[in-house]
This record gives sequence, structure tokens and C-alpha cells, in this order.
Amino acid sequence: MQYMLLLTSAPDVGPQPGTPEEAAEMGEWFAFDEMVKDAGVFVAGEALHPIETATTVRVRDGKTVVTDGPFAETKEYLGGFYVLDVADVDAAIAWAEKIPNVGYGSVEIRPVFDVSAMQ
Repeated sequence: MQYMLLLTSAPDVGPQPGTPEEAAEMGEWFAFDEMVKDAGVFVAGEALHPIETATTVRVRDGKTVVTDGPFAETKEYLGGFYVLDVADVDAAIAWAEKIPNVGYGSVEIRPVFDVSAMQ
């Protein structure tokens, strides 16, 4: 089963860009990447640019509306994701506990819906 792990945190918590703390945490991220790859559960994963670079597109009444930034007003923002192929949600939780930002952010776990099963 594939699970998407959505990585969120508030922009003002955790290591700040350009600091020694950020450099140290990047080592933890690289180590986590290697762990999931070595375990054979890695499907995909990427970090995202900051929320200031986001664009939201909606179509309402046939008109396209483009807005700078994320659509939702939240205190935490999506910073990246992993897609892991593991046995069950308990295994996904075990991996989520090892993600470097889980101590100051959160990891939402969602099963990936297999659309091909509907054909």
C-alpha cells in the first residue's frame, strides 16, 4: 500500500534558513532519505519552495481565478512530501516518527488511492 506523508510546519518554528541549525537538520533529512531508499519503501519525495512562491488556481462560474500564495489560511504550511510503499498505516506511522521536522511540525499520512483499480 502506498501512503503519502505530508510534511507541515509553521514558518517561524524550527531551524531558520542559513543557520547552523538548518545545516545540521539537513543532514538528518539526507539520512532519512537514505533510510527509506535503503529499506526499499521510497516511491517519491520532494521539498517545496516557501509559501511565497505558491500560486492557487480556481475556476468559478467558468472564470479562472489565480491567487498568489496558498489558498488556505493556516498557521502551518506544506513544506514537502514523501510517498512510501509500506505494508500498512502502522508502518507509515513508524516512518513518520523518524522524519526530522516531526518534533516541531506535523506529518499527515494519507493512503494513495489506486485509480487504476476503478478501470
